[in-house]
Amino acid sequence: MKLTDIIPVLQIAIGPVILISGVGLLLLTMTNRLGRTIDRARQLAREVNSPDANRTHVAEQVTTIYRRARVLRLTITLAAVSVLLAAVLIIVLFLAALLNQDYGLLVSCIFIACLASLIGSLIAFIYDIHLSLAALRLELRHVKSDLN
Repeated sequence: MKLTDIIPVLQIAIGPVILISGVGLLLLTMTNRLGRTIDRARQLAREVNSPDANRTHVAEQVTTIYRRARVLRLTITLAAVSVLLAAVLIIVLFLAALLNQDYGLLVSCIFIACLASLIGSLIAFIYDIHLSLAALRLELRHVKSDLN
């Protein structure tokens, strides 16, 4: 195979490479949110053992935090699967060019699965944002009741 034959394949592979880069930045954001969620759960675990803790309030927060952690695990998993599928897509594109085979259906299926995984990850990420606002509402409701 000549270099002039590989250049079009490289041009086609640029799209999935850009997708990998973009999803990598999303993964960074998601893992940071997961880290903060875990830190908050640890803080709540320390608070529940204090003598003046409102155990009902802390239990509500722990439930929300745990749900957020599970949702974030899903977002990270789906985003990572998307990156893995993009990498597999690049390999299949090069193999198709090297073997001079038409893998159009396989390439299409991998690309669709890659984007479906990314869409699932983003939907779960939006749900995590919703849960974080629910957790904030719980905290503010507790603060307001303490002021009365």
